[in-house]
Amino acid sequence: MTVKITIGAVNRDHGSSRIYKTGGWRTMRPVVDLEKCISCYKCYDYCPDGAIKKLDKGITYDFDYCKGCGICAKECPVQAIVMIKEEK
Repeated sequence: MTVKITIGAVNRDHGSSRIYKTGGWRTMRPVVDLEKCISCYKCYDYCPDGAIKKLDKGITYDFDYCKGCGICAKECPVQAIVMIKEEK
């Protein structure tokens, strides 16, 4: 007899990251200094949540989906992004 065991999470709803707003998990918030930003968009490329939107000059965040992981700040070559404590 064969028994099928499911291990881990199973996401049956494709695209659920757009359905479920995960920004409420955030404890740190990214803040961008547009004066320092060189519009290289590395932050956009590395954001695992797609929470960064490109502007003509710089970026903006969709905080409904930003979980505050800080990858954007770590990858910014000119340190234009800093992480600050989230205030609810």
